[in-house]
Amino acid sequence: MTTSHAESEPAPPTSMAVPRGSSTVLRIVLGAQLRRLREEHHITLEAAGQAIRASHSKISRMELGRVSFRVRDVADLLTLYGVTDQADRQALLALVERANVAGWWHNYNDVLPNWFETYVGLEESAAVIRNYEVQFVPGLLQSEEYARAVVLLGYPTASEEEVERRVRLRMGRQRLLRNPDPPHLWAVLDEAVLRRPLGGPEVMRGQIDHILRALELPNVTVQIVPFSVGGHAAAGGPFSILRFSQPDLPDVVYMEQLTSAVYLEKRDDVDSYLEVMERLCIEAEPVSRTREILLGIREEL
Repeated sequence: MTTSHAESEPAPPTSMAVPRGSSTVLRIVLGAQLRRLREEHHITLEAAGQAIRASHSKISRMELGRVSFRVRDVADLLTLYGVTDQADRQALLALVERANVAGWWHNYNDVLPNWFETYVGLEESAAVIRNYEVQFVPGLLQSEEYARAVVLLGYPTASEEEVERRVRLRMGRQRLLRNPDPPHLWAVLDEAVLRRPLGGPEVMRGQIDHILRALELPNVTVQIVPFSVGGHAAAGGPFSILRFSQPDLPDVVYMEQLTSAVYLEKRDDVDSYLEVMERLCIEAEPVSRTREILLGIREEL
């Protein structure tokens, strides 16, 4: 994934504000710093690879944050890039150790596909998470019973143990919303999400209650797109947009598929999805009506 806006000015390593939590994000930040240093000194990928006894493709993967880092490799690259100040070197070498620390979600590697692991890591460090959903309640807002119904729908032959581990992973992600410095979750739900009786009426009533409790958090916003809107801007399907406070990280658009996912970061792509999201928010019922709508649907279940 691309790791910085083209217009961003290079920043000295010691100026970095260390982002929250996620080793995924720390690797991207570290890779972005290494790429900037390499480009400032007009050093090719091939030359950088030779300095650490590796291929140019490994340097590319390091700069994209797609692989773990070795302290020795980063130290050799810093020497090649002319970083001799000990404070600057230590700032980046200390980041190597933090970037290699496995996140809590690695305990669920048996049920967490690689393509979704990246999203969980990005989600952990996002400042703003915007979701549009047409079929399911977003994972960060699912009740335990609803999440279990969703898992059983996707994995009908899974063992009881596997189902429970998938549910526990989803519940673990929700702790993010109650962190001391939580992201702002802004979810836009098609009315069909709330009308579809997944798990049965009792589960859906519990799910609506769960959303109502989440709305008491100052960092959670939910809007509903009613059936009366008809066709709307996001006819293509659900998507998420992640925004970060760290300047080395661009916005990321995430679209999940059946057995894989798409991550978009090119400015034009992101801008197109941001425009669609803004139009959805205009077409949706205002935030002030969300609670009233939820209670009305709950009564009809």
